[in-house]
Amino acid sequence: MAELKLTSARKSFGSIDVLHGIDLAVRDGEFVVFVGPSGCGKSTLLRLIAGLENVTSGEIHIDGERVTHLPASERGLAMVFQSYALYPHMSVRKNMGFALENMGLKPAEIEARVARAAAMLRLTDYLDRKPKALSGGQRQRVAIGRAIVRDPKIFLFDEPLSNLDAELRVATRKELASLHAGLGGTMIYVTHDQVEAMTLADRIVVLNAGRIEQVGTPLELYNRPANAFVAGFIGSPRMNFLPAVVVSDDGTLRLTVGEVEVALPRPASGLAAGASVTLGIRPEHIEIAPGDGMLAAKIDLLEQLGGETFVYATAPGLPQITLRQDGQSHFHRGDAVAIRFAPDHLHIFDAAGAALARP
Repeated sequence: MAELKLTSARKSFGSIDVLHGIDLAVRDGEFVVFVGPSGCGKSTLLRLIAGLENVTSGEIHIDGERVTHLPASERGLAMVFQSYALYPHMSVRKNMGFALENMGLKPAEIEARVARAAAMLRLTDYLDRKPKALSGGQRQRVAIGRAIVRDPKIFLFDEPLSNLDAELRVATRKELASLHAGLGGTMIYVTHDQVEAMTLADRIVVLNAGRIEQVGTPLELYNRPANAFVAGFIGSPRMNFLPAVVVSDDGTLRLTVGEVEVALPRPASGLAAGASVTLGIRPEHIEIAPGDGMLAAKIDLLEQLGGETFVYATAPGLPQITLRQDGQSHFHRGDAVAIRFAPDHLHIFDAAGAALARP
């Protein structure tokens, strides 16, 4: 296990800046997930940590030791890639122990490490099989086992579940969470899937265009996003964003939303009358009101999933609004409804997307 610290880490490819000064500290034994859209720099950042790419400027320290210019082989890390990269002619046992052979470990030590990792990953019965005789999930577990046997300072995962089908992804995700709980090792995991990030991470690092937007626990990011980008990226279905104009802000924030005015009792935010803002509200914090609501809307579509229902509705002058209801809904497409926002769960963002008021 080890701590990791990056200070002003930058990466450029020629004239193209990919990472713009990353400052980040990962604690010993922590499971940290890098998440963001394609092209945001998360895999490049992981490769800088691994030593597979050189930083353009900045510093990287592992357990207080400067490793900025050390090659990957001398950093004491182990990486699991999106592709399994198994040797097809070798058995599972040989695949998992091959790196240890190259390190010069004695056969008894190699066998003990492989057996221990195989037991953790439920691969003991498959040690003599070749990769072609394994399922996708089993092959990925072999790739993870190959990292475990090396007893690295930090585990690095680069979208390891993206080649698996939906059911296997869920099962393997649970196995990774259990593995971290059992090993207690420091793990850094890259994904574009915010559900993986929410379920696996001790802390999430949200990246966008080569910059860190916010770092925090999954629920910190979900409940108190620093800006509209984080608010929209974390959570599924995504947060609703409704354009609004400030009428007054004197202890009760009055906004024009669509064709109606709504009042939100909350401390003054210093907003000037006429300022354009964005109202953010998550689908589960909107209800269909039995009487009068904040907005009159019409239902465009319902997705009945059995245990929950997603309702898509339109109000005059606003983009489509997504609501989430527990259980099964008795509403139908085309129904006129009144909807109400939970006032304690409203987010206000300024024109640049920064959070002005958070619950």
